[in-house]
Amino acid sequence: MKFCPTDLTRVYVASGEGTLTMQSFGGHTPTVLSRTQDCGHDHHNVCYWYCCVDVSVSRQMLVTGDNMGQLLLLGLDGQKIFSNKLHKAKVTHAEFNSRCDWLLATASVDHTVKLWDLRNIKDKKSYLHEMPHERAVNSAYFNPLDSSKLLTTDQYDEIRVYSSCDWSKPQHIIQHPHRQFQHLTPIKATWHPVYDLIVAGRYPDDRVFTGDQRTIDIYDSNTAELVCQLHDPTASGIKSINKFNPMGDVIGSGMGVTVLVWNRNESLISDRHAEQEDTSTSADSQRRQRRSQPRSNRDRRGPAMDAKLKRKLASLDECETKTKTKTKQKQAQMRKK
Repeated sequence: MKFCPTDLTRVYVASGEGTLTMQSFGGHTPTVLSRTQDCGHDHHNVCYWYCCVDVSVSRQMLVTGDNMGQLLLLGLDGQKIFSNKLHKAKVTHAEFNSRCDWLLATASVDHTVKLWDLRNIKDKKSYLHEMPHERAVNSAYFNPLDSSKLLTTDQYDEIRVYSSCDWSKPQHIIQHPHRQFQHLTPIKATWHPVYDLIVAGRYPDDRVFTGDQRTIDIYDSNTAELVCQLHDPTASGIKSINKFNPMGDVIGSGMGVTVLVWNRNESLISDRHAEQEDTSTSADSQRRQRRSQPRSNRDRRGPAMDAKLKRKLASLDECETKTKTKTKQKQAQMRKK
């Protein structure tokens, strides 16, 4: 699903029923913008379905991909602009670059992520860059801050960060357990809206590291270092979906039929690495607790890294308030002298 950027009461929905629709929270009848081809089978009529959707306001365009590798571009009114089989298998993700609106990223279970120039897109060979992966790929997100980085998540144990300075090779490859199986919602690493931070749910693999927990992990995309883990012993499921809110101080997590909301009153990074409890909303009307977990020696950071991350996670308002308070105290001391 994707909210309409110009009207937040509307949402674009790519459906497993083989339709792309615009739906309204105002109770209006859904508008069918596109429908996959009929497979012609007697016992069912859906062999093809849409797997993703994104919208570009500047281009007045929608993009979607289906389970057979077909990519479709259409106007906001549903008028078809382009359609071709650009991947060998399912298109799991398609996204416009918000800063460079002619740049499009697609990800597929064919083990590739590709970048396309919408001004010159013709066929499967007309891509700008191809980024081969070892496994099928779940997602490819441009960073919200300036769209100069691309974050990809495969279906096993790799999170990659690519940079616009050189799309041909990953800037970082993060080893992170999140293997895929049939009944698990695909795990997709996502961006912080302001800082170069990455959040992803962990699905531990005892074959790699025994005693691991089903945490929510936050990484610094510039260094590929693990900077924080969130864990609630009362929420033992796998948190497949994790997204920051627009302000970046709250994380929403999807865990089976439960929704968790992780909130904070202080920085996520603490000198004490101690338990910090905070009220947060959950789907069962009980707000969860969260704690920043101490990490093993392999994940500990030096004082310089701690200071850097604290500065990142502290809000501008808090910084300004502290500065003003210190200034007033110094002025008062000077007057006393």
